[in-house]
Amino acid sequence: MKDLERFSGMTTQNGPVRGGQKPAAASPNTVLPQAQFVTIGEEEAGQRIDNYLLRVCKGVPKSHIYRILRSGEVRVNKGRIDQLYRLVAGDVVRIPPVRVAEKAENNVPAAEFPIVFEDAHMLVVDKPAGVAVHGGSGVSFGVIEQLRAARPDAKFLELVHRLDRETSGLLLLAKKRSALTSLHEQMRDGVTDKRYLALAVGDWKNQRQHVKLPLHKYTTADGERRVSVQADGMPSHTVFTLLRKYDNFALLEAELKTGRTHQIRVHLASSGFPIAGDDKYGDFALNKALQKSDGTRGALKRMFLHAHQITFKHPETGKIMTLNAPLAPECEKFLVSLGQPRS
Repeated sequence: MKDLERFSGMTTQNGPVRGGQKPAAASPNTVLPQAQFVTIGEEEAGQRIDNYLLRVCKGVPKSHIYRILRSGEVRVNKGRIDQLYRLVAGDVVRIPPVRVAEKAENNVPAAEFPIVFEDAHMLVVDKPAGVAVHGGSGVSFGVIEQLRAARPDAKFLELVHRLDRETSGLLLLAKKRSALTSLHEQMRDGVTDKRYLALAVGDWKNQRQHVKLPLHKYTTADGERRVSVQADGMPSHTVFTLLRKYDNFALLEAELKTGRTHQIRVHLASSGFPIAGDDKYGDFALNKALQKSDGTRGALKRMFLHAHQITFKHPETGKIMTLNAPLAPECEKFLVSLGQPRS
């Protein structure tokens, strides 16, 4: 129950655990011998109890979390609650002894990433391509796990949004729950402006083009997450602006009006201009050829998609902020190798 140790107000059945002290450690696949009592702070207030438990009880199966909620073993202020209960600052939550199957969390290599902005409320990093934002689906760990390992004293650190593994660029993280809530609301309400740089394959014509193709998300038989254009899919809107034009390539700025999974990738591919290096929706033969230099142009060994700009309101001050991340060096180098842009 490593995550529970972050809370200074925790007690066990034998009394409070004070600063520097820790409750009994759990070895792999053992039962924590005592109930844990956690006092909810301002940053945890407002969460549903089930979501809170899923977050702090790492290694405990989801089904078991809901079983102890239904059985009444989880108590708030000594009373029974259901899974929809929303926590209030000052609530005392009793978490019963649970079986913890510790994963390789302790083996996550601590890492920091290039910091674009940081204060007491949020952290913005420049994520490199090839690094997942979080573990799962065959990935042991990602940016969030590595940052938590590098910052063991951080009481709260959560992803605000996601980037595909092969996409580089700006990634927002919240250091307070209030910041997470504010930034999520801004994204939901369309206040946040996110822009990407993409290198599209083909002879792009328009200076500015709106693509409004509905997108349907599904999972393949082997568990791969995919997206397709489908009439009854989710409404999706991307605005593409031509920045530079090369022989058979176009550097575009993609402005997201909605934020669907793989939106830019599928909108471009379905329009006949797949992203260079896209191994899901791209031109696979061309991608293979691009991995090696042909003597004139350089090699491209990643997907050319980079989150280069984001505008939002600071979650505490309300000040409008615009942050930028320069194009990744390997992408810039590839563009230079293409020669002078066409007029």
